Amino acid sequence: MANVILKNLVKRFNSVTAVENLSLEVHDREFAVLVGSSGCGKTTALRMIAGLEPITSGEIFIGDTLVNDMDPKDRDIAMVFQNYALYPHMNVRDNLGFGLKIRKFPKAEIEARVKEAADILGIHDLLERKPKELSGGQRQRVALGRAIVRKPKVFLFDEPLSNLDAKLRVAMRAEISKLHRRLEATIIYVTHDQVEAMTMADRIFIMHKGALQQTGTPMEVYAKPANLFVAGFIGSPSMNFVEATLVREAGAWFIDAGGFKVRSPESFNARLEPHAGRPVIFGVRPEDMSAHKPAAGAGGANTVTTQADVVETLGSEILVHLTCGAHSLVARMEAPEQLLTEGQTLEVDLKMLKTHVFDKETSQTIV
Repeated sequence: MANVILKNLVKRFNSVTAVENLSLEVHDREFAVLVGSSGCGKTTALRMIAGLEPITSGEIFIGDTLVNDMDPKDRDIAMVFQNYALYPHMNVRDNLGFGLKIRKFPKAEIEARVKEAADILGIHDLLERKPKELSGGQRQRVALGRAIVRKPKVFLFDEPLSNLDAKLRVAMRAEISKLHRRLEATIIYVTHDQVEAMTMADRIFIMHKGALQQTGTPMEVYAKPANLFVAGFIGSPSMNFVEATLVREAGAWFIDAGGFKVRSPESFNARLEPHAGRPVIFGVRPEDMSAHKPAAGAGGANTVTTQADVVETLGSEILVHLTCGAHSLVARMEAPEQLLTEGQTLEVDLKMLKTHVFDKETSQTIV
């Protein structure tokens, strides 16, 4: 296996910049996920690594080798596409071995590698079938197997699960994660689904408008987002954002959102002080809010009075859509014994140490 290094990678299509000055390193045997919304440049970056898209400027290294001018077939990578790209006239056995056949591998080695891939993926009973006789999940396994037989330095995955239904996507996420551990492979995986990124990655590379926004482990980017985009992109449901102003009263800092005002933790004060009186964005995740019926004497400095607009019951938990003045919020909580009702007045306690404040002008995280 090998590491992959991108240095100041740029891709322009006429006047449109798809990838802007992208620099990152994927470590040997790491499961790295490039994630972002549609059009952010993640697939273009993957195709440049594969050699399927010429680069405008910058450098790509696979291992210690500069591959800018190297043909795709010489880069020792294997790519799994969104549409699987199986040959419809070939059975599964021939689909798995075709890439080795055109590279003139000995027949015995092709058979051995196909058998090994079939063992790993559990598809022995599918070897004589044509792609039209396979389900979506089975076709995905064959596409994975075709990459495995290559034994490449790097595996590239381009949104491989997007054509599967929700239940099968969950199952295939687990299968690909187990495959990574078994092969000890270097994998670069592209997806627009932040749940896939959070559940599968060793490290996440978050892109937006062609630029890298943040790199880190799933929990690092969840707990300490670098900016407003990352905070809103990672997490489901998304973080609640409210426009607010920082004010100081009686020696303490408060976040004044108009419809409500909450006290900032003392540990935030030093970073908030330079932004006194300036407009900011206050962020709190749905899981860091606890909604309950009003109780005498129960309110505190970080309790907000709201009204329930919609209650979504999800079995073990509920999502409560709330209104507080002009602000709309979503709280996620364990399902109470007595269900909440729409139109009900609720008090919401905020876990302030887990909240975030962003500079409204730059979108960068203050705290």
